[in-house]
Amino acid sequence: MNQSAADGEPGFEDFVATRGDRLYRAAWLLTGDAHAAEDLLQTVLARVWPKWSRIAGDNPEAYTRRALVNTYATWWRRRWRGETPTRDLPEVSPARDVFADIDLEQLLASVIRQLPPRQRAVVVLRYFEDLSVEETAQVLGCRPGTVKSQAAKALRLLRHQLTPSQLLEVGEQP
Repeated sequence: MNQSAADGEPGFEDFVATRGDRLYRAAWLLTGDAHAAEDLLQTVLARVWPKWSRIAGDNPEAYTRRALVNTYATWWRRRWRGETPTRDLPEVSPARDVFADIDLEQLLASVIRQLPPRQRAVVVLRYFEDLSVEETAQVLGCRPGTVKSQAAKALRLLRHQLTPSQLLEVGEQP
């Protein structure tokens, strides 16, 4: 570790303070779990910090996002998939909840978690982080055409998984 990183590189704390929430949201959307998202973001920030003096002048957010996606992909490849948690809890209340926005977010998140990792990364970066096709391609290290095709495949899968009646049911007010 270089000496300037050990002393606390100026700007890194400001970067984490201002961009941390967006990066956490991206991590949560990638992992689908709050604790895993915290671990992912912490791991990425720990890897970015010693390199801060080198990347601070360029585009540190793009670098950090790319590290986030790459680290997530590495974790996903190594994860054991022998058992999968159940989607429906046994004690679900039949009454409508007044927090329809939260219900919609959870529904979308559960459907997004079913996408393959590359498609999930494209959906998160394009539609939740609001990056352009070119910016998404830069973060993922691929061509814009790949982003477009992965987005089209992901949207096709999402349309198949998420019916309009589900959206209407979640969006209805009690």
